[in-house]
Amino acid sequence: MHVGLLLIQVVVGLLIAAHGSQKLFGRFGGAGVQGTGRMMESLGLAPGRRMALAAGATELVGGLLLALGLLVPLAAALIAATYLVAARTAHAGRGPWTTNGGWEYVLVLSTVAVGLAFNGAGKWSLDRAIGWDLSGLWWGIGAVVVALIGAEAVLTRAHRRATRSQHAPRHGAQTSARP
Repeated sequence: MHVGLLLIQVVVGLLIAAHGSQKLFGRFGGAGVQGTGRMMESLGLAPGRRMALAAGATELVGGLLLALGLLVPLAAALIAATYLVAARTAHAGRGPWTTNGGWEYVLVLSTVAVGLAFNGAGKWSLDRAIGWDLSGLWWGIGAVVVALIGAEAVLTRAHRRATRSQHAPRHGAQTSARP
């Protein structure tokens, strides 16, 4: 049982950290901050560069924490929040299947991370080595609540920016009918 948990936390954590490296550093075929920022802007997540940095950092840090089995509920919250935003933006309207650009992959990764927050990373985790018991019902619920709040904050901010930009006067356009 402990070998299985170790395998899950390390493989899933490192894959998520690699996604962060794609966004931050352009590693593993990624677009780096500039390219990811442009993609974020196209999804309505502005300012794109800042959103790319935030998404990349949460994936990198959350993934590494998960791989190490350290502060697993925090890792789960970071991962789930980031992937909830991805599901609602980059993967929205494409159905579940990843073959169509859907949200199945981000759902699986989020579920694994949150599942580990509920159950704990296992005997061979840094949390356990330090003597921290950061697992159980309330740790899992806490991770889910923090993820939902974080994702909603990002999506609400993006929606407000989009609404403001739709109502803002265009550059060079007259803003008043008065002479």
